[in-house]
Formats: sequence, C-alpha cells, structure tokens
Amino acid sequence: MEQPTAYELLNHIDSPADLRKLAPEQLPEVCHELRQRIIDEVSKNPGHFGSSLGVVELTVALHYCFDTPYDRIVWDVGHQAYGHKILTGRRDSFHTNRKLNGIRPFPSPNESEYDTFTCGHASNSISAALGMAVAAAYKGEEQRKVVAVIGDGSMSGGLAFEGLNNASSTPNNLLIILNDNNMAIDRSVGGMKQYLLHLQTSESYNRIRYCLSRRLHKWGLLTDEGRKSILRFNNSVKSIVAQQQNIFEGMNIRYFGPVDGHDVAGLVKVLREIKDMKGPKLLHLHTVKGRGYRPAEKDATVWHAPGIFDKETGERIIADTTGMPPLFQEVFGNTLLELARQNPKIIGVTPAMPTGCSMNLLMQALPDRAFDVGIAEGHAVTFSGGMAKEGLIPFCNIYSSFMQRAYDNVIHDVAIHRQHVVLCLDRAGLVGEDGPTHHGAFDLAYFRPIPNLTIASPYDEHELRRLMYTAQLPEQGPFVIRYPRGRGVLADWQCPLEAVEVGKGRRLKPGTDMAVITLGPIGNVAARAIRRVEEEGKGSIAHYDLRFLKPLDTGLLDEVGQRFSHIITVEDGVRMGGMGSAVLEYLSDQGHTPVLKRLGLPDKFVQHGSVKDLYALCGLDEESIYRTILQTLDA
Repeated sequence: MEQPTAYELLNHIDSPADLRKLAPEQLPEVCHELRQRIIDEVSKNPGHFGSSLGVVELTVALHYCFDTPYDRIVWDVGHQAYGHKILTGRRDSFHTNRKLNGIRPFPSPNESEYDTFTCGHASNSISAALGMAVAAAYKGEEQRKVVAVIGDGSMSGGLAFEGLNNASSTPNNLLIILNDNNMAIDRSVGGMKQYLLHLQTSESYNRIRYCLSRRLHKWGLLTDEGRKSILRFNNSVKSIVAQQQNIFEGMNIRYFGPVDGHDVAGLVKVLREIKDMKGPKLLHLHTVKGRGYRPAEKDATVWHAPGIFDKETGERIIADTTGMPPLFQEVFGNTLLELARQNPKIIGVTPAMPTGCSMNLLMQALPDRAFDVGIAEGHAVTFSGGMAKEGLIPFCNIYSSFMQRAYDNVIHDVAIHRQHVVLCLDRAGLVGEDGPTHHGAFDLAYFRPIPNLTIASPYDEHELRRLMYTAQLPEQGPFVIRYPRGRGVLADWQCPLEAVEVGKGRRLKPGTDMAVITLGPIGNVAARAIRRVEEEGKGSIAHYDLRFLKPLDTGLLDEVGQRFSHIITVEDGVRMGGMGSAVLEYLSDQGHTPVLKRLGLPDKFVQHGSVKDLYALCGLDEESIYRTILQTLDA
C-alpha cells in the first residue's frame, strides 16, 4: 500500500497568515512539500500540471511577502494556480479539483476571497489588476498592494499590451510579474518571445538604482513629476550603454530582472525591496515549466495536462484506444493536411493551439503552410481575413470559448466583405472539467445573427470531412464548422472527400408520432434515446439532422412543421438564441403551430465536471432525452 507523503510544514498552513509565521529559511522546504503535493494529487486526479510546478517558488514568495487577501494577487491563466489554491485554505479539498461539485479548475472569486479575479482566458491580468490599483487609490486604500502575474505566453495577447499602455500613463503602483517560461501550451512564438529571450539587466545596476531612488525620495527630490523625468533620463542612458532598448522602461514602467524564478529566498528579497516603490513596475522572472519533475521539464507540451500518471516512474497511464473512434481533433488535423496537399491555396492558422487542435500535423508536413500566431485570437481572424482577401483559403482553428474574444474581427474583417475564411470552432459545447470559462456554449447563438456566415456542425467524423471539403470550394464565403472535444462515433472515420449541399439537412429516420431535430454530434445521443423509445414500443419518432444552422433548410422545416404536432430540438449550446430558437422562429413565421420543446444549455454558467455528468446535469444525456420524448408523447 502506498505510504502517504509527510507534509510537516504544509499540513499546518491553512492560510497565508500561517505561511508568514515561518522563518525565511523554512521556505525552501515549503516549496518542496508544495511541489510534491501537486505531483501527488495531479498524478491521480488529472489537471494542469507543468504550469503550477513552474511557479511554486513564486507562489510561496508572493503570499509570504504580501498581506493577502487584503493585497490583491491577480493570476493570468489559472493553469498556474494550484499551489495558490493549496496555500489559501483549499489544501484538504484539493483532491476534488475539477470534479463535479468540487473546487473549480481555475481561480474564481465565487470560490475564495484569495481568488481576486476570473482567469480562465489569457492576457487579462494587467488590465484587471490596474483597475484594482486605481480603485484602491480612489477609495483611499493607499496601503493595498496589487500584483498581476502574467505568463504561459499570455504576453502575446493584445489585451496585455492594452493594459501595459494604460498602466504607463495612469497613476498607479501596480506590480506586474512576468513569469517567462517560453511556453504557452506549445512553445511560445513571435517577436515578444525573442525579445524577452535577450532582455537582460544587471543585478548591480538594479541595486544601485534602487538605493539611489530611496535616497532621492528621502531628500524630497523624487516627486512624481521628478521621478518620471529621472526615469526617462535613466532609461536613455541605459539604452546607450547596453545598446538595448527596454520596451517596458520605454513606457515608463520600472523594469527589474530577469531573475531566477526558482530561488525563493531571492524572490522574497526582491519582492520586499520593490513592493513599496511608487509607480508601475515589472519584475521579469525566468522559470521552467514543470520544474521539479523531470519528465515534465523534458516535454512541457505533453505535461501541460498529462492525465493520470505514475509519479514514481513518470509513465503516463494511457487507456488502450485500439478500435475506438478517433478524436474529432485528429480527424480535423488529418483532413486539413489531406486538403492542403490537394489545394495549394489552403493555409492553417491557430492561436497557440497547434497540438490541441492537431494543426501540428500540417505544420510538420508543410511548415510554410501553417501559422501559430500566439495567444491572439482577434489577430488570428483578421490575419486570416487578410490572406483571404489576396486569394488564399485560411482554415482558422480557434476553440469555441476563445472565439468569443474575436467576435468583432469576424464581423468587421471577415463577414462584411465575405472573405473566404473557414472558421473551425474546436471544443464546441460542453468541454468538461475546465468549466464555465472553457465551455463552448455560445457560438451558435452569437454567430447566428451575422450576415454572410455559413454555420454548420457535423453529425460524425464523415460529416466533418465532407464539411471541410465543402468549405474550401471556390464559391464559398466565410464558413463556420463547430465540433466538440473528444471522440466521435466512427472507428472507420476515413471516407471520400465530397461536397454536401450548403443549407441542406437530412432525415436520418422516418417516424409518425413526433420529430426530433438535432444539430451536430449531440444527435448521436438523441438517436440512442429514440432507438430505446422505439425498441420499447412506446412511439414512432422521426429524426432529422439539421446539419446547417445557417442557412436553414427551410424545406426540411416546412416538412416537419406540416407533418408533426410535437417537435423536440436538441443542441449542445445555449438554448437561448441557438438552433432551437432559429427553428421556432421559422416555424412561427411560416404559420406552423406545433408544440416545440427545446433542449440545450440553460441560461446560467454550467459548472465543471466530466462531460457525462454535465450532460446529465443539463438534461442532454440519453436518459434525459428519452424521458423528454416520453413526456412529449404523453402530452
């Protein structure tokens, strides 16, 4: 039987106040125990692994030096925050992380006062923290410190630069900590990555500058205006001497670093030295994603979220998938490569998700035909629009929940001019343990009103291939294809690439008592429920796969509206404004008057848990659909 790990210090830390009672020389042991606790728990209960290991020392130093929760720590991307959760009263419940009704996958103010802001999507920490810092000054809370921790490639996001720009010109005392590990999920890309790689500042220089600033302040010479003038002069001199321009200091943001992000004593020292300085500051840390666990250090992409593993050997416990249907992501990646080899105009674009969406297959085979643009969804869409304007056909793959950040770009830079961009919405619908910030709940509802868009969702892997083939044909304009995370239903997923008629659905089976209309892979769940009803002799159910949300198959809907008095619609998206709403609107406009029951996600944010559990929670599992059909038949 496995012996429990002894956590002699960690087991007595119920809050950061307990951590602050320890002597500085005890902090390395706290870091060791915290890292081991994360390894122990995540090896059995899968989650985001490498990022949290990389910030153990920083997490301990922050809660040791700052008076949390009065002082605000704003995490950017909750991937980093497991150590933070354990130190802030959730140590004994951490084994429930990401489970239904357990602690949340990312920091949330709804869960803890130590979680100061929602951080499921990247690049928002600087803006949020600046808002908190300005609010603290406005309310006369001058003693409150505010820290933004940004990393995992988030500095490539446009919102981060907007926050920096505003921080440089707004009176504030914000501390920005840049956790530079050269990674997002895959390797970081772009000019900022290269810039940070070469950015250096002498420790002696920082120490001399800090001592001088304290003396000038003591003499009354370092007023706010004087400080800005001295900083500008200082930055000019340093740029000449170092032959290097510091972008942060060019924006009048004091820069410190880079420093070793795994030296907890050094971090405590530098945080204590700079936390009371006036004006915006940036501390640049170098860290290693997966620090302290050799397999994760060697392959950070795989160990970003590795699943269950043997913590002693580093062997990942991977289920035997022989004979099982592939992931939709694998079908997308292989089909995109197949299409690209046939059509030289096809280009792949992804914002920092090449492995997750399987565009890495195209990148490896045809590296000049695919672009990872970093965490920059809006840019990914507009960049694709620009290529389409010049005759290329970009397949722009963005997770559904992240596409929300590019909504205006889709309207302004793609839809208005009917640019031939294929928007592939991965992770559409309920995604499971990552929870409400990652569920692809809204895309059907928010894209449906936009003119010029074609919106489709495949019933299975064959349909995904056919829709991708159709989307790249010359006569198409902007074309949206949404599909879920996880496996489909066809082990034999390869099929000939052939076009489907845009705006045409299909009747999967006839029936006489009522009709069920579905969109996308959720239709397979409905099909099982229908089969069960009919096998039990309780009714004859017609099943229609709508296939396209836009344009609607009006002929199919007229047939259904005329033949059936009761209809159920099923979709893996919000009920309000989605496919069911579109069907209801059309039937009403045409004077059809059936009783229509819409099944979909409720008007609230769905929590985290397994997809199976969440389908049941939302009434979208086989049992729920079966019961809804029976209730409708009895009505």
